[in-house]
Amino acid sequence: MTVWDRPEPSNRPVPLDRERIVAAAVALADEGGLAAVSLRKVAARLGAGPMRLYGFISTKDELFDLMVDAVHAEILPEERPGDWREALATLAHRTRRAALRHEWLADLLGGRPALGPNGLAVSETTLAALDGLADVDTVMRAVETVSAYFTGAIRREITDLRAERATGLSKSEWQRVRGPHVTRMLATGRYPALARAVHDGTHVDAEESFTTGLDWVLDAVAARLA
Repeated sequence: MTVWDRPEPSNRPVPLDRERIVAAAVALADEGGLAAVSLRKVAARLGAGPMRLYGFISTKDELFDLMVDAVHAEILPEERPGDWREALATLAHRTRRAALRHEWLADLLGGRPALGPNGLAVSETTLAALDGLADVDTVMRAVETVSAYFTGAIRREITDLRAERATGLSKSEWQRVRGPHVTRMLATGRYPALARAVHDGTHVDAEESFTTGLDWVLDAVAARLA
């Protein structure tokens, strides 16, 4: 039985429900990451005893599942996508924006499918846009391919943001600090391809890089569907 299948207990003596519990957990995670979330800390934020929460949630993993489902409500598009490409692009961009609001989401992406009502609704909306375009296995591989791309790209972006906070250096500042070392290594001539990339490559921001990579992946999916 999943957490969504179990009925909620009475909300006395302290008014509680899963929605309030999850909202408090999300707030804690937004402030300090997943390490800041525990049933004890959530209970303290709600002014309840820790044992009260076990009537609603059995484990921290269940709490994480509920938190992810709550964020899937933000990922679910307001309107039905016009076609499959819009559906997959919308899924990618809305997931990225949600992860930038809730950085801890990056740590929970890419695991087993989200089975909460919002997660299932996101999957249904996405798959429905591809329904009938190819056999079901091809459709599933298309969705998995796009999901693998944006999950990796989001994790890389969030890792960069965390590194900035940990070091106090922006990406450009870090590059300037490491510049002399990179210059010396490239001057050896052992890394000609890397040297061309460093000297001649166009540096773009995270959003442009994400969008460009996504377009390439969608082009590949289009070729396969065709």
